[in-house]
Amino acid sequence: MDYEEISTSIEAGVLTVTLDRPDRLNAYTYRMGREISHALDVADEDDDIRAVVFTGRGRAFCAGADLEMGADAFDPGAHAKRFDDAVDDAEAFRDDGGRLVLRLYRSKKPLIAAINGAAVGVGATMTLPMDFRIASSAARFGFVFARRGITPDGCSTWFLPRVVGLDRALEWCFTGRVFDAAEAAEASLVRAAVPPEELLPRARELARTIAENTPAVAIALTRRLLWGMQSVPDPETAHLHESRALHWTGGSADVREGVVAFLEKRRPDFRLRVSTDLPDLPPIP
Repeated sequence: MDYEEISTSIEAGVLTVTLDRPDRLNAYTYRMGREISHALDVADEDDDIRAVVFTGRGRAFCAGADLEMGADAFDPGAHAKRFDDAVDDAEAFRDDGGRLVLRLYRSKKPLIAAINGAAVGVGATMTLPMDFRIASSAARFGFVFARRGITPDGCSTWFLPRVVGLDRALEWCFTGRVFDAAEAAEASLVRAAVPPEELLPRARELARTIAENTPAVAIALTRRLLWGMQSVPDPETAHLHESRALHWTGGSADVREGVVAFLEKRRPDFRLRVSTDLPDLPPIP
């Protein structure tokens, strides 16, 4: 796929995906969503990629949906007339931001958001299924949907209360106000607000720590478990899924290498590959 609205680079096992429409503050479009999804497909199949960092070019991370269609910007009927894969049917319609978020959620690799500037609307909700969010002190956030007359997108009514609590999610969505990185950090929407020049180095350092010290298959399974267990009814269900994963990993080549390397006081050489060696475990609800 030839990318027009994102750019990518790979270094030391870390794929960096940069939202790349700086003249439009990296406003989200259908094409951008498809390009991000394609980059995730590539990452999942490339065993040399161990983690993915997302950031934006220019002043913004993503300033929300592109409003170039004016008053029709959120009208499914107008979109159905313009885009081949858009539909105007209440039962068949699926929020495009939600489709992207679900693809991010299904990633087999850890995802890190390095939020360099404004992250508003879908620009904020697309970060919620990422495993870590680090913000520049210059970043701003807003779940502004109500101020545009619409309801939240991107599965955020599931993710946001789990990340920051229901009270904070309600306040941000009801008021639609824009808030700064310090408030985002205080609410645990981001793990830290750092000086702009430290943002990408901090995100890439975290990604490299994962890439250099942990086995890819165990991390993919751990990501599946930690996210999936957010919706199960009781710890017994988590115990069953964890037991299945432990039964498989406990007899794997990677665990043997991990133990022996620890005893021999050397760096382990994990060989199992996400593209070929993930076990066929029961799906998590």
